[in-house]
Amino acid sequence: QVQLAESGGGLVQAGGSLRLSCAASGVTFSRYTMAWFRQAPGKERECVAVISWSGGTTYYVDSVKGRFTISRDYAKNTMYLQMKSLKPEDTAVYYCAADSRMFGSIATMQRPSGVGAWGQGTQVTVSL
Repeated sequence: QVQLAESGGGLVQAGGSLRLSCAASGVTFSRYTMAWFRQAPGKERECVAVISWSGGTTYYVDSVKGRFTISRDYAKNTMYLQMKSLKPEDTAVYYCAADSRMFGSIATMQRPSGVGAWGQGTQVTVSL
């Protein structure tokens, strides 16, 4: 059974940085495309970034391009989201997600319907 555990959220001032981590277990980490989603109050869950199972391809939603970096460490079975120049509109619960299939595509993981497993979420709050 896949288990995903996020950490690293918190309260930060606008312009600051945070790094989120997602530790995966119960899965052959190297075979699964992974993603970060976020959900703000009253809004739909949106895909923030995706990294392919090989680590060679990434996707970012336009609003975070140039500020966020997704990466993965195969030795630690862990995915990261480095967030810089944070804005109040980045405030949300951030979720780690694993593909429902092995060797899946970046495109599929941009939608919640493509996700096979979710983490419990970690709160990120950016203040003015």
